[in-house]
Amino acid sequence: MPSALAELISKISSGCMTETEIRQIADEASQAYADSAAFLVANPDINYDDSFPIPLGEWVVVGSLPETVLFMADDAADLLQQIIDSFGKDVVFNIKPKQLAKVEPLVAMNRIQIQLSSMNPEVGGYVLVDFSQPLDHRYQSVLVYAHDLEHVLALAAQAGIHAAPSLEALRVAVHR
Repeated sequence: MPSALAELISKISSGCMTETEIRQIADEASQAYADSAAFLVANPDINYDDSFPIPLGEWVVVGSLPETVLFMADDAADLLQQIIDSFGKDVVFNIKPKQLAKVEPLVAMNRIQIQLSSMNPEVGGYVLVDFSQPLDHRYQSVLVYAHDLEHVLALAAQAGIHAAPSLEALRVAVHR
């Protein structure tokens, strides 16, 4: 499992994390998946208990991702601002967070995805992907190169971590 987790983390980090950081998270998460009781004894500073809705290994992955990789927000405007911040000042976005403040969530997510799809065309653009189960926020997402999407979804499924393209997931939720 460590190699699959490392590959998953590498794909969702899109170059924002070092190989050492990726390997450390994958190793710790694998230990937590394999024997959560022993992992908690060895790491008493970990704030986790059985009431959490995700397994300890998944919690280690999610909790270890930097804010430039895992975006957590309560509304689309904040989500977009975090994404913009992760790219830095040199990358121009055609959409601004304030433009999303008064639109429906599905419209906002569509606008974000259109912007992301147009970026970095050599990898097919980016896809915003819901990642794991949100614990404290409405949105909990990562960016994935479009040409890596199916592989990332397969790796996440192999690790037992929920992953789905955010726009598609929101469409399904709205139409229920």
